[in-house]
Amino acid sequence: MTLRDEHVGAQDPVVEELATGRRGLHALPPGLSPDEAARIRRTALERGHRIALHGIGAYTMDLGPARCENVLGAVQVPLGVAGPLTLHGEYARGEDVHVPLATTEGALIASVARGCRALREAGGVTVRVEDVGVTRAPVFATSGVEESHRLVAWVERHRERLAAVAAEGSAHLRLVEIRPQVVGRSVYLRFRFTSGDAMGMNMATVACERIVREHIEPATGVRCVALSGNYCTDKKPSAVNFLEGRGKRITAEARLDGAVLARVLHTDAERLAEVNYRKNLVGSAAAGAVGGFNAHYANMVAAFFLATGQDLAQVAEACQGITSVEPQGDGVYVSVFLPDVPLATVGGGTGLDTQREALALLGIGTGTGTGRRSAPGHDVLRLAEILGAVVLAGELNLLAALSSGALASAHQRLGRPVAR
Repeated sequence: MTLRDEHVGAQDPVVEELATGRRGLHALPPGLSPDEAARIRRTALERGHRIALHGIGAYTMDLGPARCENVLGAVQVPLGVAGPLTLHGEYARGEDVHVPLATTEGALIASVARGCRALREAGGVTVRVEDVGVTRAPVFATSGVEESHRLVAWVERHRERLAAVAAEGSAHLRLVEIRPQVVGRSVYLRFRFTSGDAMGMNMATVACERIVREHIEPATGVRCVALSGNYCTDKKPSAVNFLEGRGKRITAEARLDGAVLARVLHTDAERLAEVNYRKNLVGSAAAGAVGGFNAHYANMVAAFFLATGQDLAQVAEACQGITSVEPQGDGVYVSVFLPDVPLATVGGGTGLDTQREALALLGIGTGTGTGRRSAPGHDVLRLAEILGAVVLAGELNLLAALSSGALASAHQRLGRPVAR
C-alpha cells in the first residue's frame, strides 16, 4: 500500500526529527495507521541515508496484524509450489496436496517437486504426528544440593495445583509434564505444555511467569534467575529436544519400487542407500552433528515456515532429524524423522494475508479436506503431516541427485533468475 504525498508532507517536522536522530523511530505521534507510520519511517531513512526504499514500500499486505516493531514495509520472497503430493495421514487422508514454499534458492522447489512426483507414483506418503508439546524451562539458584532437591520435591508434590494455574490463563494451554534437572546449585524445571493450534511459546512463558512468581518462589524461597534457562530448548539444536521431542514429532515414510527409482529419480536402491549411509549417517557422525543425520531438512523446513507464517528462528531446532533408506526388494523403504518441530496455524505470522492464503491452499482454515476435523489442535497436526511429507520429498530427491551425479548440473541449470 502507498500513501499520498501530502500525508508525508503533513508530518515533515517528524520526518526531519527522525532523519536527524532527534526522535527515535519508535516514537511516532499517536493515531497513525500502520501504513502511515511505515511511510514516515521510510521517508526519514531515505533522507538520512540518501537511498531509495521503493521496493520495501511497494507491499500489498495489511500491516495491521504484523508482529514487528518500527515497521518500514515488507521484504518479499518468491513463493513457488510443489506437488501434487499424496498423503496418507490422520488429518490428510488420501489427499493430493499442493505445497507453497518460499525461497530464494534456485532448484529447491524443482527438487521437492520431483520428489513429490516419485512419491505420488509410488502410492504416496504415510505420515504420523505426535503432539509432544512446547517447553519452557526456568532456572533457579539454590544454596546447594540439599535445597535443590527440596525444590524439586515441592514441585512434584504440587504438580496438580501448578497445572491448574497454567490452565487458568488459556482455554487451550495444558501443562502435561514438569521435568527437573539438578546441576549442583542450579535447578532447571522443564515445563511441557500442549497448546491447541497455537505454537504456544508466549502462552507457556506467561504461564511459567505466574507459576514461578506467585507459587514456587513464595512457597520455597528459592530465586528464579531466568524464565528461560536454555533447557527448554528454544531456537537452538539440543540433545534434550532430539531425545524427548518438542512441538510436533513427525515421522513420514514411503516405499518406492525399482521402476519408480529408475524412471523418475534416475537411480537405484543400492546407490541411494549407500549415499544415505555414508553421507547422512557416517558423515554426520564424523562431523559431530547434533541431531542432523539428514541431507537438507533445513531447506524444506525454512521454505515451509516462511510460506506459512511460522517462527523462522525455530528452523534451528526443527531441522534436526534422521533419514533412513533401506533396500527392500528391487526398491527402497525411505523415512524421515523430525522430533522437534514447533508449528502453529493461529497466532504470530499465520495471521498475515499471504500466509493465510498459503495455509488455505493446504486446506487449513477453509473447512475442506477429507481429513478435516473441527477440534482444537487438529489444524496444526494436519500442517505437521504435510511438512513431514514435503521434507521426505526433498530429502529423497537430493539423495537421488547425489547418487546419480546430477546435483551440480541441476543447480547450474536451475539456479538462474528465470521465471518458471
